[in-house]
Amino acid sequence: MKKYFSCLAAIILVGICYPFAKVPVLTTAEESALAARFSFKKSPLPEGPDHPPYKNVRKVHPSLERISAWVSSLGAAATLADLDGDGRPNDLVHVDPRTDLVTMLPVPGSGDRYKPFALDTSFWSHNGYDLSTIAPMGSLAGDFNEDGLLDLIVYFWGRTPVLYLRKPDNSPGSPQLSATTFAPLELVDSNERWYSNAALQADLDGDGHLDLIIGNYFHDGARVLDTKAGGTEVMHTGKSKALNGGYKHMFLWQSAASGTVPTVRYQEIKHVLSEEVARGWTLAMAAADLDGDLLPELYIANDFGPDRLLHNRSTPGDLKFALLEGTRDFLTPKSCVLGHDSFKGMGVDFGDVNGDGLLDIYVSNIATKFGLTESHFLWLNTGEIGKMKEGIAPFIHGSEKLGLARSGFAWEARLADFDNDGVLEAMQACGFIKGKINRWPELQALGTSNDQIVQNPRFWPSFRPGADLSGRDCNPFFVRGADGRYHDITPALGLAEPMVSRGIAIADVDADGRLDFVAANQWGPSYFFKNEAPKTNAFVGLRLIHPNGPSAIGAVARVNLPDGRKLVAQVDGGSGHSGRRSPDVHFGLGSWDKAKPVRVEIAWRDRNGKTQQTMLQLTPGWHTIQLRKTDVIAQAGQVQPAQ
Repeated sequence: MKKYFSCLAAIILVGICYPFAKVPVLTTAEESALAARFSFKKSPLPEGPDHPPYKNVRKVHPSLERISAWVSSLGAAATLADLDGDGRPNDLVHVDPRTDLVTMLPVPGSGDRYKPFALDTSFWSHNGYDLSTIAPMGSLAGDFNEDGLLDLIVYFWGRTPVLYLRKPDNSPGSPQLSATTFAPLELVDSNERWYSNAALQADLDGDGHLDLIIGNYFHDGARVLDTKAGGTEVMHTGKSKALNGGYKHMFLWQSAASGTVPTVRYQEIKHVLSEEVARGWTLAMAAADLDGDLLPELYIANDFGPDRLLHNRSTPGDLKFALLEGTRDFLTPKSCVLGHDSFKGMGVDFGDVNGDGLLDIYVSNIATKFGLTESHFLWLNTGEIGKMKEGIAPFIHGSEKLGLARSGFAWEARLADFDNDGVLEAMQACGFIKGKINRWPELQALGTSNDQIVQNPRFWPSFRPGADLSGRDCNPFFVRGADGRYHDITPALGLAEPMVSRGIAIADVDADGRLDFVAANQWGPSYFFKNEAPKTNAFVGLRLIHPNGPSAIGAVARVNLPDGRKLVAQVDGGSGHSGRRSPDVHFGLGSWDKAKPVRVEIAWRDRNGKTQQTMLQLTPGWHTIQLRKTDVIAQAGQVQPAQ
C-alpha cells in the first residue's frame, strides 16, 4: 500500500507542476499578427564561375573514415561588407564546402558591379602545404594594413590563415573587383597545421590598432584531412569537458605599408591564456566592451565543454585576460552558470535583449527534441560590472524565461532588429547532417560512453554519408510577443524550409533601413533573404569610421529615448560562428517621428589609443560618421537608399 501511495503522490505532483512547465504557445491570430510585421524574399546565391564538380563529403584521415559525415559538417560561411567602396555592404564573400572555393560576388539584386570570382587558391600550397589536405572555413573583412581599403583574411582546416590585402586602384568610380585585386600574404610563416573555426578583429590592447584572434577546433598539428597519414587522430576527451582542442592564437598589430605590394605584420603573443582555457574546442567567438573601458571582453563558445568569458585587463603591448565565471545558487543547474556548462557552444552574439542599455549574450547549443536536449543560453547582464574585477561574471541565465531555450541543433546565433521597432529579434542557423538513416540513438549512446572510447574515432558508431542527425531542422526566427516571451514564427513567415545552415551574415545591403541576411548552408545551396517588411519604422544607422576610412571596430553607440528605452550597440569585428555581419550600427526607433532628430552618444578609441566621446543629434536614416580626435571630432553625412 505504501508503494502505491508513493506512486499516486508522484502522479499528483506531476499534474500540479505540468501547467507551470508547459511552454506557452501563441494562438493562430497572435502568430499571424507577429508575422505580419515581417517579410523576406529568398534568392539563391549564384554558382561560382568555373567551379569544380560538387561534392557532399570530405576526404579524411583513414581513422576518421567511419565518421566522415561528422567530420565534414563544417565549412559553409558568409561575410557581408563594402568591398568595392560604393558605400553599401552589398558585397558577399561565400565559402562553399561543395567546391572549397572562396567566392566574392555582388549580393543578388544589387547590380552587376563586377563579375563573381574566386580568390586565388594557388597560394594555399605556399610554404609546402598540400592543397588536398586544406579546406577553407570562413573569412573576415577588415582594413588590416590601415590604408583605407578593405582586405580579407581566410582561415582554414589544414593550414594557418592567409591575408588577402587589397591593392590600390586609381581608376575612377567603383573599381572592378577581381581575383588580381588582392595580394595574398601569410599571417604567420610557421608552416603549422591549424583547424580554425573562428576569427575576430579587435583592439585587444587599446593601442588604437586592430589585432586578431584565431580560434582553433581540432588540436594544432592534426592531420584530419590527410588521407595518406598514419596512426589514429584524437577526438575530444569526452562530451562535457574536453580540453584537448586547438589553441586560441592572439596577434598584436605591429606595422603596415600600402603600395603596389601592400604588407602588414602581426606578432603572435603566446601563453596569454592558461592551457585549460586555451584548449577548448572552439566554434565561435565574440568581442564587446562590457565594463565601459573600451577594451573588448572575449566570449569563447566551445564544443563539448565550458564556454569562456574573458575580462580584458590589457595595456598597450601587454595582453592580459582574466577568466570570469558566474555564481550558482541552490536552484540553478550547474550548466546554467556561465563558465560551468557542459554543453556544445556553437554560436554567440552580443545584443541588448531586454532594453536596459546593457549587452546580453546569446549562445547556441544543441536543443533537439528527442535528441540531446540541452539549452541555448541567454546570459542576461545584471549591470554589476564591479564584480568583474573579482573574477565574477555579472550574468544570469534567462533563455527559458524568455522563450529562447529550445529550437534544434543550432550553430549561428544572431540578434538584430528586423522591423525597426526597437526590440531585437533572435535567429539561429540549424541542422547537422542530412541523410536518410536516423543516427540519434547511436549518438546518444556515444554521449554516455567512457571518455577513452569517445576520444578514439575507431570506437565511434558509423556516421558516414547517409546518416541523419537533425538534418531536417528549420532556421528559427524568434519575435518577442505581448507576453514578453520570444516565439518562433518561422512557419507563419513561409520560411519553414529545412536547411543545414551554418553562418548567418546580416547587413542593410541597399540602405533602406531594413536589415537583410544571408544563410550559408552546408552541402547545399545558400540563400540571400531581402527584407521587404511592409511597415517601415524609423531607424538610425551609423557607419563609424576613422579619418582615413577604416571602420572604428569596438566603438560604442547609445540612444536614450524619452519613453525610457535604452539602446546600445557596438561596431562588430567578426563575432559569431561563420557568418560575418557588416561593421555598421543599426537602431530601430519604432514610432519615432522620422523628421525629428535623435540624440546619439558615441565613444571610441582613436588611432593613438586615446578614448574619445561625442554626442550628435541625428535625423533618422543612415549616416557616415568620421571619428576624429580634434575639437571637431565627428562629421555626419546622410546616406541615401539604393533606388
